[in-house]
Amino acid sequence: MTKNYELKTLGSVATYINGRAFKPSEWESTGLPIVRIQNLTDKNAKCHYSSATYEEKYKIHNGDLLFAWSASLGAHIWNQNDAWLNQHIFKVIPNDNIDKLYLYYYLQKVIAELYLKTHGSGMVHITKGPFMNTSIPVPSYTEQSRIVAHIEELFSELDKAVDTLKTTKEQLEVYRQAVLVDAFRVATNSTHLKIGYVCAKIVDCPHSTPKWEKNGKLCLRTTNFKRGYLDLQSPNYVSEETFNDRNRRIIPQPGDVLYSREGSVLGIACTIPSNVYPCLGQRMMLLRSGEKLNNRYLMHYLNSPMVTNHVIATKGGTGSPHINVGDIKEFQIPIPSLEEQSNIVRQIEEQLSSCDNVEKTVDTALAQADAMRQSILKQAFEGKI
Repeated sequence: MTKNYELKTLGSVATYINGRAFKPSEWESTGLPIVRIQNLTDKNAKCHYSSATYEEKYKIHNGDLLFAWSASLGAHIWNQNDAWLNQHIFKVIPNDNIDKLYLYYYLQKVIAELYLKTHGSGMVHITKGPFMNTSIPVPSYTEQSRIVAHIEELFSELDKAVDTLKTTKEQLEVYRQAVLVDAFRVATNSTHLKIGYVCAKIVDCPHSTPKWEKNGKLCLRTTNFKRGYLDLQSPNYVSEETFNDRNRRIIPQPGDVLYSREGSVLGIACTIPSNVYPCLGQRMMLLRSGEKLNNRYLMHYLNSPMVTNHVIATKGGTGSPHINVGDIKEFQIPIPSLEEQSNIVRQIEEQLSSCDNVEKTVDTALAQADAMRQSILKQAFEGKI
């Protein structure tokens, strides 16, 4: 720490105004937006509105500094028109001797430290005391501005590299879709049959929210669904009683195809891997291929633009997009011989494997960019840059 940097606390360098606890009954379709945490972390999140008048302290303006202190901790600069601030978010008003962007970047820097002070096992939150008592180095205002300028210069270069990496990921997705279109083109002259005819079973998930447990039996969520595979890095569990109850319609088996049927992940197919015996959560269905259908051929076809574009166009809607079992049963699928299906699957997976290897490299580089961002902030606030 540079010797001229005075050490203060977050609570002493700014005023923190918590948002208003808006009730769902107060939500409207017109008026000023009500900014919730999801509206800060996801630009596509649904926004609610209110035309009522509330205390001025709950109103935020373009350029205001905000800090979400529950669920997804984070500092944000509001860059839109006037809005109402919901609970679990502070409007941060820096003291006159504190550069707003200096405080913004420092809050970003201490996020990891603040997570260690959170409470709760579900929606974590930080209590006001530990937050306010967190230390912050406070140099002169001129030095704060210099530090901000240097951070933004370095971040600008880093952002250019990150944009290039993200473009590469987008191009990889276009390539994946092209691989599927090309692979299934050879099957277009084959007999087309309804998916409901060539599947042994198509079963919907239970229409209830399971009671989650810290340990127990594996229960799938659509957040586990990736195109072509099931991601179990963050598994979710239910009790044995809940597990058995949710498996009354069908007991999922390795090789079964899973399909997301609702919400933001609508239209993603994957298969259950070997030695995995789960129950179904919500917003999904299970397809078990019949004797004329290769299960991975079915999975790749469901992930192809021929199906996903049709699903989104016809079932996307403006509310909660969804597709039901009856819709899937009516979909037509080309059915060449099982040998030809296996050849198509092999062709697809050889090309997608190369694509996956490139994406892993890109993801590693993106993770390194995030680490570099934190390193820049750390050095900046230690007076090393």
